[in-house]
Amino acid sequence: MEDAYAKSVAEVLAAFGVDPTKGLSDEQVEQHARLYGKNELPQEESTPFWKLVLKQFDDLLVKILIAAAVISFLLARMNGETGLAAFLEPSVIFLILAANAAVGVITETNAEKALEELRAYQADVATVLRNGCFSILPATELVPGDIVEVGVGCKVPADMRTIEMLSHQLRVDQAILTGESCSVAKELESTSTMNAVYQDKTNILFSGTVVVAGRARAVVIGVGSNTAMGSIRDAMLRTEDEATPLKKKLDEFGTFLAKVIAGICILVWVVNIGHFRDPSHGGFLRGAIHYFKVAVALAVAAIPEGLPAVVTTCLALGTKRMARLNAIVRSLPSVETLGCTTVICSDKTGTLTTNMMSVSKVCVVRSVHQRPITDEYSISGTTFAPDGFIYDASGLQLEFPPQSPCLLHIAMCSALCNESTLQYNPDKKCYEKIGESTEVALRVLVEKVGLPGFDSMPSALNMLTKHERASYCNRYWENQFRKISVLEFSRDRKMMSVLCSRKQQEIMFSKGAPESVMARCTHILCNDDGSSVPLTMDIRNELEARFQSFAGKDTLRCLALALKRMPEGQQSLSYDDEANLTFIGLVGMLDPPREEVRNAIHSCMSAGIRVIVVTGDNKSTAESLCRQIGAFEHLEDFTGYSYTASEFEGLPPLEKANALQRMVLFSRVEPSHKRMLVEALQLHNEVVAMTGDGVNDAPALKKADIGIAMGSGTAVAKSASDMVLADDNFATIVAAVSEGRAIYNNTKQFIRYMISSNIGEVQLLWVNLVTDGLPATAIGFNKPDSNIMTVKPRKVNEAVVNGWLFFRYLIIGAYVGLATIAGFVWWFVYSEDGPRLPYSELVNFDSCSTRQTSYPCSIFEDRHPSTVSMTVLVVVEMFNALNNLSENQSLLAIHPWSNLWLVGSIVLTMLLHISVLYIEPLSALFSVSPLSWAEWKVVLYLSFPVILIDEVLKFFSRSSRGRRFPLRLRRHLNARKASKYKMGQKRSKQEGILSIGKRLGIQ
Repeated sequence: MEDAYAKSVAEVLAAFGVDPTKGLSDEQVEQHARLYGKNELPQEESTPFWKLVLKQFDDLLVKILIAAAVISFLLARMNGETGLAAFLEPSVIFLILAANAAVGVITETNAEKALEELRAYQADVATVLRNGCFSILPATELVPGDIVEVGVGCKVPADMRTIEMLSHQLRVDQAILTGESCSVAKELESTSTMNAVYQDKTNILFSGTVVVAGRARAVVIGVGSNTAMGSIRDAMLRTEDEATPLKKKLDEFGTFLAKVIAGICILVWVVNIGHFRDPSHGGFLRGAIHYFKVAVALAVAAIPEGLPAVVTTCLALGTKRMARLNAIVRSLPSVETLGCTTVICSDKTGTLTTNMMSVSKVCVVRSVHQRPITDEYSISGTTFAPDGFIYDASGLQLEFPPQSPCLLHIAMCSALCNESTLQYNPDKKCYEKIGESTEVALRVLVEKVGLPGFDSMPSALNMLTKHERASYCNRYWENQFRKISVLEFSRDRKMMSVLCSRKQQEIMFSKGAPESVMARCTHILCNDDGSSVPLTMDIRNELEARFQSFAGKDTLRCLALALKRMPEGQQSLSYDDEANLTFIGLVGMLDPPREEVRNAIHSCMSAGIRVIVVTGDNKSTAESLCRQIGAFEHLEDFTGYSYTASEFEGLPPLEKANALQRMVLFSRVEPSHKRMLVEALQLHNEVVAMTGDGVNDAPALKKADIGIAMGSGTAVAKSASDMVLADDNFATIVAAVSEGRAIYNNTKQFIRYMISSNIGEVQLLWVNLVTDGLPATAIGFNKPDSNIMTVKPRKVNEAVVNGWLFFRYLIIGAYVGLATIAGFVWWFVYSEDGPRLPYSELVNFDSCSTRQTSYPCSIFEDRHPSTVSMTVLVVVEMFNALNNLSENQSLLAIHPWSNLWLVGSIVLTMLLHISVLYIEPLSALFSVSPLSWAEWKVVLYLSFPVILIDEVLKFFSRSSRGRRFPLRLRRHLNARKASKYKMGQKRSKQEGILSIGKRLGIQ
């Protein structure tokens, strides 16, 4: 029954045909069970393990690598290789892919746990009225129309409409559903609000929420999937996981790589058609097959076999660093997603705030004889810890707060007129509450005020253990006074009172809504001398002005405290006793913002990331918080920046699109609104990070590009998220964004390193698998660029390898290839230890046996030239690895020792290579020879220029001229395609480079 909140009690009961005094009959129960089903969330079938495994191989780059492994094996067998040599490279590739598949399976298994965790919020049992008798039944047996009784501590077993109050009030904690920081009062009256959200349905008890005060009876209106909790489950099921930006770009890169490989194969084969008839091949067909094998071998050499392993390793390293920042990563690919996040939708309660109600201001009457009439105190401390100080209006700390009569009596009233408990949890190492947040805030205030009569009190309290300190002052007042009678809070009075006795003197302490308490006050307690004087109209107006300031401008939750001397021997209280009270003071409290949030918000703004605060709280409270944390920086009028869910939904499509571009605050939301906001932002090409801690946040966390749950949040939110903040701190997200950007930059660097190196390689197993792998992995330890958090997030459609970057790959790769060939040629033509052949003789080496020469043909079998060539390739790659410390910053700015892991990997690689050259069994295995010092000098001369070349390219990258260079180079090509690609937009020259990248197929 979806509109039960808008119907009267009689209408709802009539709709289900139930008598509120007897409940449903057995026949009705059976009928409703068949009609509405069981009261449980359906069990979802999990994806079979074998399907999860196969899904990890449904990736173009992975398929290319598998093909490379198979072809590598076939070529090895065709060349007569057997045993380990034939299986080595394919085995390494398959091991890499298996490790990646394992990571993917673990990630997807974690995601499925969110739906299971949701079932934990269902109640186990319920007190049900059937056939005129109450009985305790399993909650799964409830059907719509059942009459259920709930009380303090009860978990609501289904969605229910209140029909009868059994106490003065009924309050429910529905934070897991709405994110509201305080419990909500429930009532019987119907609601006429249009487009009502959960917060407006004050007569509905939602499944999974908890009753914190009072007793009531209600009729079940929804069970199983037809509850608020069920709608969250359905929203999570409708949400499909999307590929991360890096995954999409690597897929595009795989497509481009496939085209390049095919091009290499075709080009090499076609170019050598004239050599097919060479007698050495034994015929045209054999020649064609020979050059096909050569073409395939070269293509396989161009494939970066280690790319998946290095990407996974880099992400894993980032995960480890994030863990040190209190960001626990649950989904490995999401590590990089943070780097391109453009919008952070942050939950308010518990993320931007401490979710610990604290008294921040106190107002008392100083004296009626001099101005100003009132004194105002501010209280430090933003958690439930009894740590904090009290400051007067001038900002001076009060050394002994109990010496102030009003503060002393506020402490008494707060300790005695209180049903909550404050305790220390040694396991979590924090102070925790039991009961209402507002009452616990008063408990903490009592501890901050301290006790009278002891000059050493502040330091003496600090000597207590944390367990003793939690409620030491509160227990003191509870021991001084004996509670005799209590008048519970009721909605009509909006206050509660407690009668206490001390030394034959009875005193009634009262607390409640300021308008209710002050209306019952006839006297005031003066802070100067502790005297009680009549409450005049002027003083009343002054107090009401302060109350309006606290509640309006400061959006504080306010309570007024009062006392009254009662006749000696009185043992009970009546509502009539709550008159002629003496006003003690006004306290204002709030869920305070975390101290570090303001700086974190500023860091986001500097990094080009927009923060949208999303909350279930009312608009004015949320706007006050945004003002405090700097989200509304330099704004006086919040129009167009702050919207409630109903206001946003009522906007026309065009205005809604404009609102999304400016929105800073989204208030009075329910779970569906959060998910809707994420989807709308994603349609505008935003990369969205969503934070949350409640069950209500799970659908949005799952839908967002990266879902971030709080460590203290619900298990459902954690299971639906990609990352968990162990310290619940928004500032940790900003640090994680910086890490995510660094990871992406490092990923680009080792892709650049491997591709540019492989372009210059042929099929050298040693170089491909050993000398590539170590430095490429070490690049993952690169320090972030110094300006990483002052640049805007990269666009979601930005290619991993754009046009200019690919041009740089070609230049460096071409040099690597030329330097390698130059080393080979040098030994034959110029080396003192070589034959010093004319270049023309070297070019025609393959015809040596068919003509007369002045040198023996056996010199072409010497191992020295290939060893020099191979060593040049290894050393030039080590220098190229240093180039990749940063994409654009010079080695003069980022020194090699900034990444000692890279330096160490280069040293280790060179030691391995030297071992291959100079240790006899290894040199024979790899068909190489030891090099002389003269040969080593040539190797260095040929290798070092790769650094100089890349420094020049980096210089162009840092300058706008460098960005325009490829554009000028290719502007005359495909002009029509370029204009069509930009859809007629007025593009900048920088965007022109991206269009070239798209035409090259590497966007």
